[in-house]
Amino acid sequence: MKPRFLFFINIFFTTISLPAQSIEPEMADAFRAEGKIYVVVAVCLIVLFGLIAYLTVIDRRLRKLEEMNKKY
Repeated sequence: MKPRFLFFINIFFTTISLPAQSIEPEMADAFRAEGKIYVVVAVCLIVLFGLIAYLTVIDRRLRKLEEMNKKY
């Protein structure tokens, strides 16, 4: 067999045999218990909406530039 194939088989079986992590995320439970999970969700949503707004502004500017380029 080719060495590459054996390498990938070895990696595959090694990752299968690794012990699993705990099923319950401890940090999320702590945030939820203290009421901070809402702050985390709010910050994530603010960042997401900010990125969407930024991409929208960039898209509008690019469209204007493309229209100006077509005229000339």
